[in-house]
Amino acid sequence: MRVLVVGSTGKTGFQVVKQLLLNDFQVKALARRTDKFREIPQKENLEVIVESIMDIRDERMKEILSDTDAVISCLGHNLSFKGVFGKPHYLVTDSIKKIVQNIPDPSKTKVILMNTVACLKGGSSEKFSFRENLVISLLRVILPPQRDNEKALQFLEKNIQPGNSPEWVALRPDALTDEEEVTEYTLFASTQRSPIFDSGKTSRINTAHFMMDLLAKEELWNTWKYKAPVVYNKE
Repeated sequence: MRVLVVGSTGKTGFQVVKQLLLNDFQVKALARRTDKFREIPQKENLEVIVESIMDIRDERMKEILSDTDAVISCLGHNLSFKGVFGKPHYLVTDSIKKIVQNIPDPSKTKVILMNTVACLKGGSSEKFSFRENLVISLLRVILPPQRDNEKALQFLEKNIQPGNSPEWVALRPDALTDEEEVTEYTLFASTQRSPIFDSGKTSRINTAHFMMDLLAKEELWNTWKYKAPVVYNKE
């Protein structure tokens, strides 16, 4: 299977690339620079495409996607003043739209979006408490990344209903941590704790491992397609 990883030099995206390569996937990594990939030994299965997704025209996007079986988007806003408040405000949403709208054969391509527990799955029983709603409402106003992540998930939910293509999964980790090894983790259909007042932990490598596992195991994919599973490190 050949997988395109968008946001491949980010902390989670890079872990995704490594997990895929360790499990014999063919990887196309979309990146604005190549230096980070010097750390990776399995280069024979790795193709680095040095371009920014925001600058790629539709025809070029179709070309990149023409031989891919799956796309994993790990894009996010850098935690700096420019990254949080600067343009593009809708990096995640605009990128997932560009990917989905340019997939040559949606019926044969899977899409995984890295999202966040601060976004609720539409049509579910999930809801924020009054206090959580106050905080989230404030975040929507002052932090563009919150609005961006919500809109990206809503785009998939509203435009690609179950039974339609491409099939997708939106993975929602909690507070991301850096660990060296994959550890046990648990999966839920909905949030199990407050993302504002009682957040859990999810290591980036566990997040990456689950994304890889989704593509490696058809039964697992069928369990979670068109859903937004929440992943926590097992305590």
